[in-house]
Amino acid sequence: MLFSKEEYKQRLKKVQKSMQDKGIDLLISQDTNNMNYLTGYDAWSFYYAQCVIVHVNAEEPLCFVRAQDAGGAYIKTYLKDENIIVYDEKYIHVWPIHPYDRLVEIIKEMKWDKLSIGVEMDSHYFTAYSHEKLKQGLPNAKIKDCERLVNWVRLVKSDEEIKFMKIASQITQLGMKTAFESISPGVRQCDAVAKIYSTLISGTKEYGGDYSSIVPLIPTGKGTSASHLSWTDEKFVEGEASIIEISGVYKKYHCPMARTVLLGKPDQKKIDTMKRTREALQAGIDATKPGNTADDVAQAFWKVLDKYGIEKKSRTGYSIGIGYPPDWGEHTLNIQKGDNTILQKNVCFHMIAVMQFGEWGVESSESIRVSENGAENFYKFPGELHIKG
Repeated sequence: MLFSKEEYKQRLKKVQKSMQDKGIDLLISQDTNNMNYLTGYDAWSFYYAQCVIVHVNAEEPLCFVRAQDAGGAYIKTYLKDENIIVYDEKYIHVWPIHPYDRLVEIIKEMKWDKLSIGVEMDSHYFTAYSHEKLKQGLPNAKIKDCERLVNWVRLVKSDEEIKFMKIASQITQLGMKTAFESISPGVRQCDAVAKIYSTLISGTKEYGGDYSSIVPLIPTGKGTSASHLSWTDEKFVEGEASIIEISGVYKKYHCPMARTVLLGKPDQKKIDTMKRTREALQAGIDATKPGNTADDVAQAFWKVLDKYGIEKKSRTGYSIGIGYPPDWGEHTLNIQKGDNTILQKNVCFHMIAVMQFGEWGVESSESIRVSENGAENFYKFPGELHIKG
């Protein structure tokens, strides 16, 4: 069991309180991150139907998994065995039969088929087919979107979660150090990434690393003007810049970082742009404190960009914590103008600034915890343009 039973109980109570506020009697959560958060379940089984079921008055959630994955649920979760609900292998990829047919039967057996049921309409892995099975099988239930209910409960971290993220930050820094050492003219991108991966998985002497929900992103050359590009087998080129965005991970908790390395002679335009980017990031971080909003942070950030005439339309940050593929963001708070989410102690976000100019770009980021009085950076790693001559 990863956390104490008391911590899991507190998480459940917070979710149930939010359910009451939204008029939800029964919650079906298929978000992999939420399943982990509520029960401790952790296995590479999210490619097919599974979920956690929370009744508004229950003492424990139910974990609904396929038979092949039941052993993992017994090992990883804090739940009593009777609260692990197993569906038969006969439901696996045999259309039109589907695991949610069995889930519907269970809900009827529990006499929950006339309740108000919340589902995660925009969650990864909650398929349209799953939703249709619920609608067709439970015609007397009121099925509605729960509006990322559990995600929002996850926004404020416990002190134990913060400890995990601080460990992840140590691994992140080791990975970035390896990136700086490995990226050189004539080196294949894939070979550099292999070394980065090795570092991230090996972790520190005390703490091993975990797999990240996003692969290392390393656009290079003209690719720095685009977003979310991974590596190729091409070689790094003298005179070109490369962006590295990675995250160390500990027990599924992420602490991402982005940096930019330039191979060869200094490029004053890129140096100046990175300085302005870092100035904007720092202004946003300085505006981070309990009681301020995500909008306050964003306004401070964009005020600096406006001063320099730099246009940026995308958000510049998002909440982080537990992460499973395909994303390490929590899908709640965004650092962007108009987001009036109030910052509280132990809210954590990745504040990331990518500046793109058609043929080139630079990027830098920091992972931040809202502390009692302001902002705490999870790591102290040089943020300026790293020039490797």
